[in-house]
Amino acid sequence: MGLIVALIVGAIAGWLAGLMVKGHGQGVLMNIVVGIVGAVIAAFLFPAMGLAIGAEGSIIGSIIYATIGAVILLLIIRLVNRA
Repeated sequence: MGLIVALIVGAIAGWLAGLMVKGHGQGVLMNIVVGIVGAVIAAFLFPAMGLAIGAEGSIIGSIIYATIGAVILLLIIRLVNRA
């Protein structure tokens, strides 16, 4: 059940990040990948900076957490593609 929730959260977070950064999503599979990788980035980055979002308790918190990480990931990808 946890895997299904992670896939749904990843898809929503990736879609939201795609809307924020590029103006559109990248497709369901890429949204899931970007959202899950974004969640991993946020899980390492925010505690290292002393910013902890209590995302473990709720789905909405998890989506916000993963979306912020996915936006960071998409911005890094955009910078790399421009170089």
